[in-house]
Amino acid sequence: MKHPLFICAAAILISSNMSAQQPKNPVFKGWYADPEAIIIKNEYWIYPTYSDEYNKQVFFDAFSSPDLVNWKKHERILDTSSVKWAKRAIWAPAIVEKDDKYFLFFGANDIQSDNEYGGIGVAVSDKPSGPFKDYLGKPLIDKFHNGAQPIDQFVFKDKDGQYYIIYGGWKHCNIAKLSNDFKTIIPFDSTTFKEITPEGYVEGPVMFIKDNKYYFMWSEGGWTGPDYSVAYAVSDNLLGPFKREAKILQQDTTVARGAGHHSIIHHPKTDQWYIVYHRRPLNETAANHRETCVDYLFFDEQGKIRPVRITFEGVKPGKLK
Repeated sequence: MKHPLFICAAAILISSNMSAQQPKNPVFKGWYADPEAIIIKNEYWIYPTYSDEYNKQVFFDAFSSPDLVNWKKHERILDTSSVKWAKRAIWAPAIVEKDDKYFLFFGANDIQSDNEYGGIGVAVSDKPSGPFKDYLGKPLIDKFHNGAQPIDQFVFKDKDGQYYIIYGGWKHCNIAKLSNDFKTIIPFDSTTFKEITPEGYVEGPVMFIKDNKYYFMWSEGGWTGPDYSVAYAVSDNLLGPFKREAKILQQDTTVARGAGHHSIIHHPKTDQWYIVYHRRPLNETAANHRETCVDYLFFDEQGKIRPVRITFEGVKPGKLK
């Protein structure tokens, strides 16, 4: 007969291991928003905004996971000491792996007019965990074009290998061509910044290709309120037109408020899709008390996105290898 203390210790160990694997939302501790999710070398990575007062939003942390459930924190992969022109409000990072380097696009300074200095910048590193350093020494986009505040950038690689930056706040969304080295914007023709704003758009654009169609998603409503949400459109063309299809992510008054500003992950082997987003707990009223969550994303037989059910349970482990 085994000693009772041994049995108790074994039970605690089993319980602890089960707890470590238990899916849950939020996926990691702390106030984090605007999550950019990507798969890098058989790992999931999330690059969020550190959610705090604008003057305290001066750095980025990143998180990596082998399975979408257990996450490792990588602290201060970029801060404003490495970006001399960025003083505050560094937001909504977008990450791209290219030519054995990692390019981190970000918004900074929350500029309110062309008379203020800031906008969308780029940082670079040899590793996804950083440290990242300022790539240009200045913003890539520092002016309002077509009424779009230069924030909330998403970098999209088209089928032909061309990279585009899709961005914009203040209810306007632009798309622009990126040079191969990500140092400049290339004109389309006579136009450098093309507006592709769909009905209801506020901020937070995301684009992906599925079944040879362009899915364009965005956040609408007010980011501090319960009406913050995500809608989408579909087009055969990168430049649209994009006609609003439906709202697919929003609050659930039994789970959380203000669900929005998301990104998408597609598991290459299982064909499972995930939505990574932020939301505000029901017991929180502070604008910056937002946390990052992961839930399933499903499509119907016609390719339409089904409404997302936001959960406390989150997703089951989805290892990449």
